[in-house]
Amino acid sequence: MSELKPLLRERILRAGEEQLLEGYEALDAATQSSYAAELDALDWREIAALRALLEAPTAHVEGELLPARAFPLARDAAHESQASRARAAGAEWLRGGCVAALTVAGGQASRLGWDAPKGVFPIGPLSGWSLFEIFARKLRASGVRHSFRPLWYVMTSPQNDGATRAFFEQHGFFGLERERVFFFQQGMLPALSPQGQVLRAAPGKLFLAPTGHGGLLDALRSSGALEHAREHGIERFSYFQVDNPLVVPFDPLFLGLHRLEGARMSSKVVEKRDAAEKVGVLAWQGSQLCVIEYSDLPAQLREARDGAGRLRYSAGSIALHVIERELVEELTGSGHALPWHLARKSMSVVDALGRAIQAQGVKFERFVFDALRFSQKSAVLEVERAREFSPVKNASGEDSPEQARADISRLHARWLAAYGIQAPPALEIDPLFADDEHSLRERLPYSPRLVGGGHFYT
Repeated sequence: MSELKPLLRERILRAGEEQLLEGYEALDAATQSSYAAELDALDWREIAALRALLEAPTAHVEGELLPARAFPLARDAAHESQASRARAAGAEWLRGGCVAALTVAGGQASRLGWDAPKGVFPIGPLSGWSLFEIFARKLRASGVRHSFRPLWYVMTSPQNDGATRAFFEQHGFFGLERERVFFFQQGMLPALSPQGQVLRAAPGKLFLAPTGHGGLLDALRSSGALEHAREHGIERFSYFQVDNPLVVPFDPLFLGLHRLEGARMSSKVVEKRDAAEKVGVLAWQGSQLCVIEYSDLPAQLREARDGAGRLRYSAGSIALHVIERELVEELTGSGHALPWHLARKSMSVVDALGRAIQAQGVKFERFVFDALRFSQKSAVLEVERAREFSPVKNASGEDSPEQARADISRLHARWLAAYGIQAPPALEIDPLFADDEHSLRERLPYSPRLVGGGHFYT
């Protein structure tokens, strides 16, 4: 048994959180030690600020919203000329080694029935490669094409950090240089009751929740990743989430448009399928470009259409960004912090007597796209959903592994069709063999391996 330090006990009592001490003496020594460490790490000044948010009125979209204008998919001669200049400018950045990949990978794949980090989930239609391996192969392919050594920052969580690192070790870092993969953990905050009390998940464990993908920015600084990036000549990050196997991590066009615009943060978007699709949209709110969440966009704006019958607010956010390191330093230093968003939901917690109950609680999250408001200039690139966006979120149906695998095969079949090759439904092309239809040209004609009745180009 180990008694709680008097100063720690005093801080807890002064904060009005004596319920956190109930049952402490009944815990075993190991649980007492871990619980005391959690309690000692609490920042009561920050918790007081979070409590104040519970009483704040719900934020609403205010002022006129204007649809974001994106560099379009359908391009005239002027757009094609600009795209050519942008690709050259982006490729120059890649050759200079000033861009790093940045992946948010803190989640578990529990919704998929997979008890492991989501990045470990096997998604290759024929290869069975994990999301992590597909990303790594894409990074390596870009490194070969543009003659640079890829650097990859991977944000994990306390729950999956060890398993993620072990998976990379087990697979030899998928052919990447071990010292050029930097793991760091996202921050955690206690959930609060609607009355502002800190919640416990068990008698000797606080209910800690991740700070959202916007917590990435603070984690970059606190982990030393920002300093590491500066030391390695990284000026900007190519940001993507771990659930999208179609992502193009190092896109010269996107990087080049960002560069030509003189932007500090830029975004890719897809055209919304329909007004009811639950994705945020990019829009101008006054002089600030921002992402308006689906639930915050008034119904009349969600349904609004232009003269051609298209949705006015159609630029769906797909969580693909370029972010300047300098902007991250500004937002995590003495500059403006991103706002907190409150998620109110039922949670499995314990009451003051240590009994397991379901109760309403509040989690606090930051969203990385809120940093767009602080980027005086931004590039917005519209991309084709079938080429760049097929998230793996649900066990079945929409945004499922089955759909993502089919989308990978369909995309690769399109690449082959560009050269008059008809492919079977089951198809996969290793990114190291070709990572788009243009790089495929120099590889053909080529006889693929037959794997499980499908064609696998590797």
